Amino acid sequence: MDWLSWLIPWEFSPTLVAAFVAASALFLRGTRRHRVGRFRQALFWTGMALLYLSLHTRVDYYAERVFFAHRVQHLVLHHLGPLLLMGAYPGAVMRAGLPTAWRVRLRAFMRTAAGRVLHATLTNPIFVPALFVFLVLIWLLPSVQFYSMLDWRLYRLMNWSVAVSGFMYWNLILDRRPSPPAAMTPGGRVISPILTMAPQMVAGAVIAFTERDLYPVFELCGRAVAITAQVDQSIGGLTMWIPAAMVEVVGLLFALQTLMRLSAKGRLRREHKARRMPARTAPPAPSA
Repeated sequence: MDWLSWLIPWEFSPTLVAAFVAASALFLRGTRRHRVGRFRQALFWTGMALLYLSLHTRVDYYAERVFFAHRVQHLVLHHLGPLLLMGAYPGAVMRAGLPTAWRVRLRAFMRTAAGRVLHATLTNPIFVPALFVFLVLIWLLPSVQFYSMLDWRLYRLMNWSVAVSGFMYWNLILDRRPSPPAAMTPGGRVISPILTMAPQMVAGAVIAFTERDLYPVFELCGRAVAITAQVDQSIGGLTMWIPAAMVEVVGLLFALQTLMRLSAKGRLRREHKARRMPARTAPPAPSA
């Protein structure tokens, strides 16, 4: 078998190629201005490679025609790829890679009301984890899955939405700072993976042990691997149940290490003091 043929896009997407080229160029330019260690660079490029292989190679053909391949694809798009990329902390590096005029405009926009609302939405500690779980479960509904696999526009929306929600979520969980300035508290970063992991594991178990074919669309499209619908569905459910949960455990352990580090340095106590400071410094109420 010619392994290079696997790199040929099943459905060419100029938008996706442009996004990957732009992100790569910004990171490379940023590394010339910011000192980025080899480990961070390895995380970034590994995450980029996994995302590209999942979205723009022959893998996408099997993801459209085999349920468990589809779940592996989403494991990379939603969990593993964003975890690796956000673990490289590419934000400041990629901002440094922007032309000076663009950086000035970006800073100016973030000071506007629209910029503050956008930032607050993308880092909301309740909305982001809820969206992270919602976009996994909603696309798994048999009726939603049926139409999304047949309509290329819904199919691309599905893939892009789970990837974007993954970036938003792991950006919160892997933050190493106390809160503030971090959007989510260190304790919340430890608890959040437990809360987001549970419904996904339940959904995976239900899919794995259901004896009827929940997703006949893969039979309709022509299953690309010679396995029964039941076996395909069971492997797909187990993929959600175990490997996806293991990725979240990695994020949980990282968040726990951050919590312990901040606690050892006394920064959690200062964080608590900072939260209480406004109440202590407030002027006394005027007497009647």
